[in-house]
Amino acid sequence: MDKIKNYLGVDWGEKRIGLATGDSEVKLALPFKTASNLAEVLTILNEEKTDIIILGQPKKMSGAEANNPAWLAFLAQLREKSGRPVELVDERLSSLAADALGGRAEEKASRDEIAATLILQNYLDKA
Repeated sequence: MDKIKNYLGVDWGEKRIGLATGDSEVKLALPFKTASNLAEVLTILNEEKTDIIILGQPKKMSGAEANNPAWLAFLAQLREKSGRPVELVDERLSSLAADALGGRAEEKASRDEIAATLILQNYLDKA
């Protein structure tokens, strides 16, 4: 039997980084928390014993890469400093979908966490 893999879903933003967790056994992504920088993400990767990082990739509505220099720098540093595989998932409309999920604001996860959950769930559904 294969080892259960732990995943961290990441919705990168210049101000906040939404995070979600999941594993290869249950295949259900759950909102986790919001980080403010790469150092926090790296700490969480170690604390949560993450095996694989699932990062939302910004794309234009046409499907072309958005080529955001800040996101590309984050990706490069994440790959270099985490020492873990980073899988990219199209994140188009993930923030809008997060906004569309109902519930009272004080009871639900942040928009960034929900977007990370949707990104990770998209990956787990195809894995």
